Amino acid sequence: MLAGSSWEPYSVADFPQLPPVVEDGETFRENAVKKALTVAKILKEWTLADDSGLEVDALGGAPGVFSARFAGEPGDDKKNNEKLLRLLANIPIEQRTARFRCVLALVSPGGEVWTTERTCGGLIGLTPRGNRGFGYDPLFYLPELGVTMAELPEEKKNEISHRGKAMKDLLAHLKAIAAQDRID
Repeated sequence: MLAGSSWEPYSVADFPQLPPVVEDGETFRENAVKKALTVAKILKEWTLADDSGLEVDALGGAPGVFSARFAGEPGDDKKNNEKLLRLLANIPIEQRTARFRCVLALVSPGGEVWTTERTCGGLIGLTPRGNRGFGYDPLFYLPELGVTMAELPEEKKNEISHRGKAMKDLLAHLKAIAAQDRID
């Protein structure tokens, strides 16, 4: 999603000395900020972290922050989807409203925190469809498009998804920081 920008991202995989960060927050924001702050303090570099997941209204917002490990540890997309379908088995499609939520946290080397939070709404389908994406994408139905997230080409998904919208916010913020740095 940063293709064409002047920023060169690195992954935590590029820094094997980093300790794992336990995602024990009660919200996506808490987890994203914790991950970004932890890494920024160690590396003394700008750090971006994401925490995101699925919220299903008929399940009181679950799986929420437990989206990746909804069916237990270790996380397993197939088992998570099976559990979700099992829990929604008697719920009619029109009551299967849900949203993907993404929080991005950007932390400066000095510890300043900026966050953005975006969502993408839809319904949980009755059966998986599509072979793109990951996680709950095969079940996440977009009524206005008539497809699941797993049926969308990557470009379209990046345009409408929770993470794609949050990344647009981030890029605008980074451009503002870069412009300010040129003035100061």
